[in-house]
Amino acid sequence: MLDPVKAFQKIPLFEGLPDTQLLDLASIAVEKSYKKGSTIFSEGDVGNGFYVVKDGRVKIFKISSEGKEQILHVFDSGEPFGEAPVFEGRKFPAHAEALVESVCIFFPRNAFFELISKNPSLAMNMLGVLSRRLRRFTALVDDLSLKEVPGRLAAYLIYLSETGHHPTELSLDVGKAQLAGMLGTIPETLSRILGRLVKLGYIKVLGPKIRIINREGLQELADGSRRL
Repeated sequence: MLDPVKAFQKIPLFEGLPDTQLLDLASIAVEKSYKKGSTIFSEGDVGNGFYVVKDGRVKIFKISSEGKEQILHVFDSGEPFGEAPVFEGRKFPAHAEALVESVCIFFPRNAFFELISKNPSLAMNMLGVLSRRLRRFTALVDDLSLKEVPGRLAAYLIYLSETGHHPTELSLDVGKAQLAGMLGTIPETLSRILGRLVKLGYIKVLGPKIRIINREGLQELADGSRRL
C-alpha cells in the first residue's frame, strides 16, 4: 500500500480514526492477492485474523452434507469479513472464496488485539459496523424466509441497492442459479419473475446489471402490499 492512511480512510470500519491510529493499523496489516476461485479460508480453520476487501468480491458460503453450496454473504470493496470468530476465539464457521480476482487486507488477531487495548475507539468503530450488518442481515433473513418468491426477490434487490455504491443500479453478486437457491426457488421461476418485473417497469436488465426503475413498486412487493 503506497499510502495506507488514504487507503484505510476509505474503509468504514476505520472511519473517523486519526492518522496515527491508521498508521498503527498499517503496521500490522498484510496485503494478500487471490485469483478468481481461490480459497481464502475454509470452514474449521483457526480464526487467526480477519480480512477487509480492498479490491474485488468475496463470497462466504457453507457446503451441506449432500455437497450443496449455500451462499451466506458476498462482500465488496471496503467490507470486513471473518471478524466474528476472531473476537470469539473460535474457528471460521464457513468458507471464504474470491468471486473475482481480489486483494484483501489481513489483520492478525493477536496484533490487532494489542492495538485495541491501546486504542479502544478501534473496537467501538468495529462494533458499530457489526451492529449495522447484523440489523441488515436479520432483516434479509426475515425477507427471504417469510415472503413469497417475488417479494423475496424485490427485498433482495432493494437490499443490494442499499449496500452498494449506486442507489438505482446494482450488480447481482451471485449467478442466477445461486440466487435462485438463496431465494428458495429454481432458476426457471427466477427468470420468469425477473421477466415480469421488466415487463411491468419495475426494473431494467442491462447485461449483468439491474437498474431499479420503480423503487416504490419494488418496496410494495417486498412489503407484501402488492403482488405480481
